[in-house]
Amino acid sequence: MKADFVYLDEFVSGIRWDAKYATWDNFTGRPVDGYLTNRIVGTKALAEALTDGREVAASLGYGLLIWDAYRPQSAVNRFQRWANEPEDHRTKSRHYPNIDRTEMFDQGYVSARSGHSRGSTVDLTLFHLDTGELAPMGGDHDLMDSISHHGAVGITTTEAHNRQQLERIMDASGFQRYDYEWWHYTLKNEPYPDSYFDFPIA
Repeated sequence: MKADFVYLDEFVSGIRWDAKYATWDNFTGRPVDGYLTNRIVGTKALAEALTDGREVAASLGYGLLIWDAYRPQSAVNRFQRWANEPEDHRTKSRHYPNIDRTEMFDQGYVSARSGHSRGSTVDLTLFHLDTGELAPMGGDHDLMDSISHHGAVGITTTEAHNRQQLERIMDASGFQRYDYEWWHYTLKNEPYPDSYFDFPIA
């Protein structure tokens, strides 16, 4: 692992994580190339900012659950190959119900040069500290649909409030949002803005 990268669970106390791409629970329907263990990796700068975010979230009664951060380029390459494979419908209804898998890149849900591969982008959500339950957000991780956009219509007042709370927490911690995905944030002053890494998460 590159020296300036860390396991987030070792660096940010109190976070929860579920590395979706290391499991079968993702839009490809199987573990993804480069994810060899269910842990989350990111730059030290990302970890420090998430430490601030965890404190802001706690002041509002929330904790942070991380789904993904650093993403090896080999995983992105796998996404590209998968997008061009024949449709098998195993994950379509959950992850891309209203588009073809070949449209994911054109519509901005997946990128051939992912910000995640620079090490300072994170996919995350909130959970309630008092109950441990996930805060409802009006759509799960990697739902490639307009309902996942910031400002989406068709979600409840509570879901919209929770998205706004997440944005408030992340903005206060030095992150900028990605308009198409409510769960996706990038560190504003990321340390490697032009570098795309490809070491495995092991």
